[in-house]
Amino acid sequence: MVDVTKWPLFSLLGDQVLSSIRQACVFGTSANEVIYITKNDHVWAFGLNCSNCLGTGDSQSSILPKKLDVLCGKKVVSLSYGSGPHVLLASEDGELFAWGHNSYSQLGNGTTNQGVAPVLVSANLLNKRVTEVACGSHHSLALTDAGEVYAWGYNNCGQVGSGSTANQPTPRRVSNCLQNKVVVSITCGQTSSLAVVQNGEVYGWGYNGNGQLGLGNNGNQLTPLSTYIYTHKPSGYAHSLALTDEGLLYAWGANTYGQLGTGNKSNQLSPVQILTEKERIVEIAACHSTHTSAAKTQSGQVYMWGQCRGQSIVLPFLTLFSCTDDVFACFATPSVTWRLLSLEHDDFLTVAQSLKKEFDSPDTADLKFSVEGKYIHVHKAVLKIRCEHFRSMFQSHWNEDMKEVIEINQFPYPVYRAFLQFLYTDNVDLPPEDAIGLLDLATSYCEKRLKRLCQHTIKRGITVENAFSLLAAAVRYDAEDLEEFCFKFCVNRLTEVTQTAAFWQIEGNLLKQFICRASRCGAFKN
Repeated sequence: MVDVTKWPLFSLLGDQVLSSIRQACVFGTSANEVIYITKNDHVWAFGLNCSNCLGTGDSQSSILPKKLDVLCGKKVVSLSYGSGPHVLLASEDGELFAWGHNSYSQLGNGTTNQGVAPVLVSANLLNKRVTEVACGSHHSLALTDAGEVYAWGYNNCGQVGSGSTANQPTPRRVSNCLQNKVVVSITCGQTSSLAVVQNGEVYGWGYNGNGQLGLGNNGNQLTPLSTYIYTHKPSGYAHSLALTDEGLLYAWGANTYGQLGTGNKSNQLSPVQILTEKERIVEIAACHSTHTSAAKTQSGQVYMWGQCRGQSIVLPFLTLFSCTDDVFACFATPSVTWRLLSLEHDDFLTVAQSLKKEFDSPDTADLKFSVEGKYIHVHKAVLKIRCEHFRSMFQSHWNEDMKEVIEINQFPYPVYRAFLQFLYTDNVDLPPEDAIGLLDLATSYCEKRLKRLCQHTIKRGITVENAFSLLAAAVRYDAEDLEEFCFKFCVNRLTEVTQTAAFWQIEGNLLKQFICRASRCGAFKN
């Protein structure tokens, strides 16, 4: 399951917005732009907005998401971005939209004017249904449901496949060797293009200085030429990966950062098999704006190699990630998404999410606590796993082990409920003023982590009026960190604190201790 919060920009969004996202893309030269699609098919964008790539109708950056009205209601099936960046989007209806950087006509509208908002690309695509899009640095590809490939934009190395190096201002069908072929997939490197046809053959064209077309040489190719037979192929900045229908992985092209995973940094002009001793590979990942590679095995193991956070990893490295997307979020430079993220997982819940959902659920609980006449429904097994106090309680020689309802008299309902909820969620959901009671409970039950969380919660709620009461509580429950914090707070606001009711209600010994300690700190000097 993809966790979009691994990309820092998503930390700007609240939980409600995050839960509404179905698809998302992080892009840009510094991974500073985001486009996301919600479950109701609304399209939003926010970030730096280089070259108007957000499509918001202006050139202003935005820390708040803006809705792209022209795209709302369109079910997005494919999205890609270039280095300018420019953006291509294909809808379920087969429509193609483009916006952003356009100095090389990569938007396909026949001009070089920047595209400040999404515009339908129709030139030479009338009555065509686009099913997939791909962007190089400054060129574009589109695949139709008939298996035809169209290309346009920057063409200095022949990446448009027209047979020349003249820029292509509008979509043009890539023919030559592809004329009678049915293409099923497309991808782009920075200035190269690859396509897989129905029988698994890979055709490449464009820049080949590092051997990224896999032709056995390093000469540029102005029209498509067949390389080898595979089933899936993503392209990196200047390298290529391919996966066969037998789960075998091949790599070729540039290898400056070890992105081929061959154990060295030598370029490869022809495909070389890697991860040969591992189990079947089911997914491979690369992106034209990075030198990073990743792969996932049949059992779910995720490997990464190439440029990873400034390091050159020349052999596939086994990570603890569960998906290849995490590799790019955490280790790629820039930390872009290598594909349009899909966040729909059939309502799948992680273990932590399932536990949180079942807290205080009468349907699945096998034990109730009665506090101040109110019930809290829990699961005995969870309590035994999470808390030493309950592990000891639920033993055969304890009376509580046989009970279905346990009475709690020493703590108020909000405090005890917050404690039990903490065991299910690892979070403290309690106002700062009530956290004192929870701190008392944490001390009694020897819950060190809960004690620390209570102290943090209390610190956030300290005021002049309650500071001395909190200091007294910290002393009473032996919370040294909180005691030091409260003491400094009181000393720094000594005049105001000594005029509060809480100060004069404190018992004598504590008051004397405070005065002596404050005196040693020079609090009473003129």
